[in-house]
Amino acid sequence: MAERKEEDGGGGGGGDGCKDITIPELSGVHHQLRNMQFCSQSLGRDAVPGDATSKRNDISKLGIDQVSDPFYEDPATGGIYAFNDGSNAARSLSYPQFCPSLSQLSQHKCPNSVEDMRFSNLNFSSSVPTYYYPIGGSLDSVIPFPFDGRCDSDVCSISESEGILTLDRATSEFGGAPGTLPEFIGAGGGAGIFRVPVCTAMRPDRPPALVVRPHPARDTQLGSFLRTIVCTSSQLWAAQESGLRFWKFSELFESWNGRPAKRGDEDSAPFYESDCTSPVLCLVADEASGFVWSGHKDGKIRSWKIPKQESESSSKEEDEGIGAQTIGAGTGEPGSVFREGLSWQAHRTPVISMVITSYGDLWTGSEGGVLKAWPWESISKSLSLTVEERHMATLLVERSYIDLRSQATVNGVCTLPAADIKFLLSDNSKSKVWSAGSNTFALWDSRKKELLKIFNIDGQVENRIDVASQEIHEEDETKAKLSKKEKSGSMSFFQRSRNALMGAADAVRRVTQKGTFTEDNRKTEALAMTIDGMIWTGCSDGSIVRWDGNGNRQFEVQHDSSAITSICAFGTRLWVGYVSGNIHVLDLDGYLIGGWVAHCGPLIKMDIGASYIFTLANHGGIRGWSLTSPGPIDDILRMELSSKELNYTKTEKIKILAGTWNVGQERASHDSLISWLGSAATEVGLVVVGLQEVEMGAGFLAMAAAKETVGLEGSNNGQWWLDTIGKTLDEGTSFERVGSRQLAGLLIAAWVRKSLRPYVGDVDAAAVACGFGRTIGNKGAVGLRMRVLDRVLCFVSCHFAAHLEAVSKRNSDFNHVYRNMSFTRPPVEQNSGSAGATSVQVHRGGNSQSGASQDDEKPELSEADMVIFLGDFNYRLFGVTYDEARDMISQRCFDWLREKDQLREEMKAGKVFQGMREAQIRFPPTYKFERHQPGLSAYDSSEKKRIPAWCDRILYRDSRSISVAECSLECPVVSSISLYESCMDVIDSDHKPVRCIFSLEIAHIDWIAWRQEFGKLLATHEKIRSLLKEYSIVPETIVSTNNIILQNQDISILRITNKCDEHDACYEIICEGQFTIKDDGSPSKICAKGSFGFPNWLQVEPAAGIIKPGQIMEVAVHYENFYTQEEFVDGMPHNCWCEDTRDKELVLLVKVTGSYSTKSKYHRVNVRHFYSNKDSSNNIKKSFERLESNQNHLQRSEFANFGSSDVVDLYHIHSP
Repeated sequence: MAERKEEDGGGGGGGDGCKDITIPELSGVHHQLRNMQFCSQSLGRDAVPGDATSKRNDISKLGIDQVSDPFYEDPATGGIYAFNDGSNAARSLSYPQFCPSLSQLSQHKCPNSVEDMRFSNLNFSSSVPTYYYPIGGSLDSVIPFPFDGRCDSDVCSISESEGILTLDRATSEFGGAPGTLPEFIGAGGGAGIFRVPVCTAMRPDRPPALVVRPHPARDTQLGSFLRTIVCTSSQLWAAQESGLRFWKFSELFESWNGRPAKRGDEDSAPFYESDCTSPVLCLVADEASGFVWSGHKDGKIRSWKIPKQESESSSKEEDEGIGAQTIGAGTGEPGSVFREGLSWQAHRTPVISMVITSYGDLWTGSEGGVLKAWPWESISKSLSLTVEERHMATLLVERSYIDLRSQATVNGVCTLPAADIKFLLSDNSKSKVWSAGSNTFALWDSRKKELLKIFNIDGQVENRIDVASQEIHEEDETKAKLSKKEKSGSMSFFQRSRNALMGAADAVRRVTQKGTFTEDNRKTEALAMTIDGMIWTGCSDGSIVRWDGNGNRQFEVQHDSSAITSICAFGTRLWVGYVSGNIHVLDLDGYLIGGWVAHCGPLIKMDIGASYIFTLANHGGIRGWSLTSPGPIDDILRMELSSKELNYTKTEKIKILAGTWNVGQERASHDSLISWLGSAATEVGLVVVGLQEVEMGAGFLAMAAAKETVGLEGSNNGQWWLDTIGKTLDEGTSFERVGSRQLAGLLIAAWVRKSLRPYVGDVDAAAVACGFGRTIGNKGAVGLRMRVLDRVLCFVSCHFAAHLEAVSKRNSDFNHVYRNMSFTRPPVEQNSGSAGATSVQVHRGGNSQSGASQDDEKPELSEADMVIFLGDFNYRLFGVTYDEARDMISQRCFDWLREKDQLREEMKAGKVFQGMREAQIRFPPTYKFERHQPGLSAYDSSEKKRIPAWCDRILYRDSRSISVAECSLECPVVSSISLYESCMDVIDSDHKPVRCIFSLEIAHIDWIAWRQEFGKLLATHEKIRSLLKEYSIVPETIVSTNNIILQNQDISILRITNKCDEHDACYEIICEGQFTIKDDGSPSKICAKGSFGFPNWLQVEPAAGIIKPGQIMEVAVHYENFYTQEEFVDGMPHNCWCEDTRDKELVLLVKVTGSYSTKSKYHRVNVRHFYSNKDSSNNIKKSFERLESNQNHLQRSEFANFGSSDVVDLYHIHSP
């Protein structure tokens, strides 16, 4: 939650060409400078509001005893006066709240002035300036009062200034704008966990992000939560629970342009969505074949044709020609951009991981350690078949797999652990593949498909031997399962003994190394490879481990205690994503370059595309961060976007009805509910109700506590209240219940008006018990948290300790609730199908020894934009007898009684509800009454004669750090109270129900306008364009030759030289395709393998790396004579032969990039194999001549253009 401020605010704004959302119950107003009243001349000593004048004159009439009281309240008005100790001079009438410094005030951009109002006996030095700001709940009117800029204290006691009427005291005395009530503010709200969270559109501690998809409401994403992302050269693809979707990079700065947006994605950049499929778990992009491969929960693999850009129309026409009827051309609905290619049943269990190796084969991992390789030759052949032959193509691929577990199994004994294959990584530099579970790794030769090494998370070679029974590890469902007796008989006594001994030895070794088994809590959560051939793994304890290409552990670093969830690499940098939502940027030595909060939830996947790194959070939000971040471009963007804030900011107005009632185990009449809620709900968009003592009794409380331990809640009485209140609010027609939570006798529920429902989401519930050792719910709190117009509002219904003397216990109950309320449990809904929906399960663990303790974490309530506390707080009146209280109530002298209110005194002292606000109480005490007796005469007349008290209260805290602040992205929620009263005509309980109507102004971001402003800056700002040009430089390189002829098993050396004097050159060698020379000397059609993989007879090492300025990299190109090809059927070797590679040619591409941009250039190198026994030197010479005539030598800056690999760069896309 710490980062949630950046995420908040979506939809709406005053950007060019943007449309405002229309909500009947909302009054949409663009955030603009208001025409407010300015006063240019100073007022005289008598030029104050009428009430203020009378108060000023009354001060001189007070007695010495009254003047000596630092807090004296005038019974006639309820105003509190503050005086210097022992002096008749009035002190500053400081309101008990946090008074910010002048620098803090300037951040709120309040341009309005108010007039100076001073008492007649005050003299100030001219050197002390007075700052003026508007006050009141509504910003459309101004009430002139001075603000003492010298006051800089958050304590409740009166300030040391010389008698100025401060803004906060003036607010309390005279109220705010017309129609709003004066408010009392508790002390202590400016520090620690009670400080108002910092909100801003442009956070200074992180780079500006390209928000592709803002945080969507959870209930709008049922069945379509995003699980992973992958980038192609021109698109961003995302896997979801019901199919796929992709964004075109060229359209990221555009609006939907009339296209219908999916519910919940109105603020997203326009995207395209496939038809419904089974949940997608993993994705692999293959530019060579033009497909994105998806692995599904039902065990299937599907391929999707990558839509071509308009610039590639010629290639599109070719697809629509001869190959239009093949499976490789894809099929789809008319008008759909999604064209599905080949698909087959790869596993009986979910496809968890997938990768394409450096030799073009597709490897897939599943549960139980099942690992399969799918030869590209079979896939390519299936893609070439016609659509009518789809069944044959599917069967051909399904039976062609290689069971890699069987490759490592001898006599039924397998060295591979039977753990889920969570990660697969292709090391293209050394032609290897890494497969990984949570605690172990396996290293494979991607060319020979041989197991090289098994080792654990600590780098120790694993000696454990698992028995691979056919039905589990070969995953051959056609074979009968062995019984337990057969399985035990299939293994000799010696083998079982050996396995047991090896397992015991392995356990002893772990204890020796660690001392305990705590490493079981340390799991691998992410895997990535950098361009220099190093492998990086991220662990659940926040540590990052670097390995070399041979599986040797090099070192470990840790920069955060949160669990790592994703790692991504590009150029000379490494990006690490955490479960906390943070992202760190590291260099290749593991040193931290920078970091920031990327999302308000766990970051689950990252990928590189269009010179951006895109991050996916588990809530479904996607953001793009420049590869240059952190850097000078961020500062320019931040400053420019801040200056254009009005263009993408929108404000809305809504009203909230909050009601609390201790029902005393009774059921209310229909008339009572109408009086309490029905009459006030007609003008509001959101209703929140808190009930106490819905049901009590020792037996019920014990049963409720037992149910809580197994995740159950509710009671018959609780359900009756929900249903009855729903009928009162016309639920189903006017309102919809969005969430509820019951803890024993405590109940909270929320209803939202249907027209506002699309803008309310992510409703979570929580409960904290405070009774009987903090375990029983007779006392405690229940809460709801929700996003309203992309701002987080929290509602907490409380019931604190009873009895007059239990003030400290009540304070302790509040502190316990505030610190421990955690919204991790979904609410109980009428249609609860969406309540528990989550996008991705993320491990949040971490070793406690490396992180901060839980007590140091900021409470979730402190991160909300607005918090409303309601309930039976049980604070009583002190220093007053029963008869005195009854007498004052009968005379309606509530001002005098308020001075005896325990809650107000504790708030003044900053001991409870720190920084919270409460409207002025103008109704009789709500406790305790005789049931079913009307009028004020119904106060407790029993022997106990409990003193009447305002036990039932409603308090709140919004986004203001000062009393007045204009609603903006820096202060996104500003509230005022138009109604605060009790319903004295309700006689069903010994408490009276209380209700309060809040009028909220909510500012949020129009993300479409944001992206358009973002795009305009990238396209038109000269300084940004100049810097981007510098960052996009591709270092100048040359290759030693453009033609290589291989004979027998000779090794040819290809030298790549970095001619640049400043920048590192990152290179990667891929194979554009292979072809043969026909008898007439003409080449055949060039054929590329998956992901531009090498043919099996060729070895290139290192195929990727970094070349320092002025240095040379030597790459070995090697041919293996008479490579043996094997055909597999149902995972087992079926046939083998020696492949004839004579007169075969291929084209190698040396791809060169810089460190901060995906822009690349290519060298072409032709490679041909000659069989030396038959080819004479004359033929070789002629071949060289032919190659030179067909292909010019590429030296220095003469780079080859390579079709579809000319990637899209977001920096050069002009915003509309």
